[in-house]
Amino acid sequence: MAAVVQSINNCPPPSRNFQGRQTILEKMHQFFTTDSGKQLIYVLHGLGGAGKTQIALKFIQESLASFSDTFFVDASTLNTIETALKNIAVSKSVGDSAQDALKWLQSKKGWLLFLDNADDPKINLNLFLPQCGHGNIIITSRNPGLRTYGEHSPVLGMEELDATTLLLRSAAKENSEENLQIAADIVKELFYLPLAIVQAGAFISKSEDLNGYLGLYIQNQAQLLREKPEQSHDHYAWTVYTTWQISFDQLSQPAAMFLQLCSCLHYTGISEDIFSNASKYSFPFWLPPQEDLQEPLQALLCFLGPTGAWSSLKFLAVTNEIKAYSLISFNAATKVFSIHPLVHAWSRSTLVDEGASHLCIRSILGMSISEIPDHDIILPSLRLMPHVDLVTGFNANVGADFRAAFWSIYLGAGKLKEAQNLIEQTAEKYRLVFGEEHLASLDAMHRLAVTYQRLGEYKKAKKLEVKVLEKWTKLLGEDHLATLTVMGDLAVTHNNLGEYKEAQELEVVVLEKRTKLLGKDHPHTSRAMGNLARTHNNLGEYKEAQELEVVVLEKRTKLLGEDHPDTSRAMGNLARTHAKLGEYKEAQKLQVVVLEKRTNILGEDHPYTLIAVGDLAVTHCHLEEYKEAKELQVAMLEKWTTLLGEDYPETLSTMGNLAVTHHSLGEYKEAQELQVVVLEKRTKLLGENHPETLMAMGNLAVTHCNLGEHKKAQELQIMVLEKRTKLLGEDHPYTLIAMGDLALTHCNLGEYEKAQEFQVVVVEKRRQFLGGRHPHTSTYRQLNKLTEADKLEQLIQA
Repeated sequence: MAAVVQSINNCPPPSRNFQGRQTILEKMHQFFTTDSGKQLIYVLHGLGGAGKTQIALKFIQESLASFSDTFFVDASTLNTIETALKNIAVSKSVGDSAQDALKWLQSKKGWLLFLDNADDPKINLNLFLPQCGHGNIIITSRNPGLRTYGEHSPVLGMEELDATTLLLRSAAKENSEENLQIAADIVKELFYLPLAIVQAGAFISKSEDLNGYLGLYIQNQAQLLREKPEQSHDHYAWTVYTTWQISFDQLSQPAAMFLQLCSCLHYTGISEDIFSNASKYSFPFWLPPQEDLQEPLQALLCFLGPTGAWSSLKFLAVTNEIKAYSLISFNAATKVFSIHPLVHAWSRSTLVDEGASHLCIRSILGMSISEIPDHDIILPSLRLMPHVDLVTGFNANVGADFRAAFWSIYLGAGKLKEAQNLIEQTAEKYRLVFGEEHLASLDAMHRLAVTYQRLGEYKKAKKLEVKVLEKWTKLLGEDHLATLTVMGDLAVTHNNLGEYKEAQELEVVVLEKRTKLLGKDHPHTSRAMGNLARTHNNLGEYKEAQELEVVVLEKRTKLLGEDHPDTSRAMGNLARTHAKLGEYKEAQKLQVVVLEKRTNILGEDHPYTLIAVGDLAVTHCHLEEYKEAKELQVAMLEKWTTLLGEDYPETLSTMGNLAVTHHSLGEYKEAQELQVVVLEKRTKLLGENHPETLMAMGNLAVTHCNLGEHKKAQELQIMVLEKRTKLLGEDHPYTLIAMGDLALTHCNLGEYEKAQEFQVVVVEKRRQFLGGRHPHTSTYRQLNKLTEADKLEQLIQA
């Protein structure tokens, strides 16, 4: 049907239910009242159904007196544009062609030309704009590319209050407090899209059931968004789904396929590298073979160049085509695409074979993740996890199996329980299908061991790692990188079990071999160096640890950048060593940086961020900033308990550190209550000889002492000293702490000669190994036991 040019008086007014959009309207009023001496063009662009036309009509209604003539043009096709321009010429008696109309507009001033629905990206709209330095033009379009014509506003969802008011008006319901709350829940589910809200209002008006609509909508979304209301206040011809289907029908086959594949991903965080990485899939021999991946490989073909390599230009052409209809949007800052949630749901409804599409995108995602190096997995994990959540929800026993790849995403994102569930299923499946000694089974077994290690289930991890290391050495050789990875992980587990010498022996081998095979600057080599530094730290060899950690931090900063998670991990480890050396201010400076970076990059609830908060809290305590420490530790204890449970190692560490802070604040009863729990759980989970168990026992003993329970304290301290001497050696800093604590208790019990005997050894060894200025050299003063310390010093000097 040909469009007719009308005076605005004969043009459809905005809907009687028009609501909101004041920010855009005010911007338009300001723009068109500016005397710039040039042609003024304003573009309203956005998704079909976002309300672009209504905003333009509302502006025209409010500004009618500001223009000499107002012309309404249906710009949806070449034919409607040309017909409308011809009618302008006829109405002004200047001819009967589009060119006659343009010439007239070029010769007159004060007019407003409204080109509505200029959605077709194949139409060169510039051919139909008066070529002059005056006049006023409004363009509405789904194509964001038209914003280059002049000033523009993206038309997005409505403000919540405006949306609820629009819904209630459309539904003919009063604005009662109860109705507003129900309406708020409905418009939130409709993502504040005006056309969807108007359709919902029309349905509610007919059914007269505002309260029941939301449940009905959730169960019948597609049907309700397709249904045309019998009564309408805005003369809009299409339903929500119809308006997008019209755009979809204009897409090329590759663009339509891409949009449909994206409907099986999460609607945010869609990036080119998901698809480009998948195109480089290297077909590891224990992962899905080429014959199982024909459909995803076929889907990726349209993005490949003549040589078979990924073509960003082809990908850009496809995504630009979809963007031209606002069916997908792009964030230039983050380099990711997103789809409006309702468009996302509609697009999924267009799938002919939903199961096949799910399998295809799941394979593409799995292929893509498989190409990410393990030292770079953390940052992609945060972005890819919502996609993995969706694809793992589909039948995992059908199609190519990429569960091991999806496991790495959950692990990197700190979702340890999800990682455990996925990899346990995979390990069991591979064991049954391939047998226990197949490389695929051993790979899954190794991943399961890593998961157990991260969950604090160290004995389970060790059992699997020993088995995998033995098999891997036999099958691949002792110098294979996979063998060295398992060896390094076993060393970490030894460390976590307090088996420091065993850890050190393995770590020296791993570092030597990785340096030889990969070079000293490879991320895996620096990781081996960092692990060895941690063991030096646990062995009380703080200077040796610090030397390695400085090198690791320098290399990671240079190779990975200062914002990489591995760099912040190296910085955090160095900060801990500064603290062990009594360099608390230096530690705090680094920890503040680590916490800031982890919060910004990983989010405040990622396990690595929580660890950074805990480290900073401990340093606050060392610096006698007890209030700050307590505030952080209380918050962290709650978060760790919620995230991974009350038995998780970091939960218990936080509980123990909070107890120390209570102790430092003189809150001995509160400290004791927590320390009893920590000791009981550490003993149960790690055994009575583990260093962490002995730490808990020693801390409880000090609290007994401060509560005047010196005999109880002494019994525990004798046990701690005996076990630490055997486990760590008599020169280890923690052994000296145990000896010093026991000396203090002897003093409190009036056993000064025994106290003197221990104290002479402690003072001499601390000065020898830690230096005279180290805070631990004055441990008793730190414990506010000045009287007892003075007595001991007098005895030493006597």
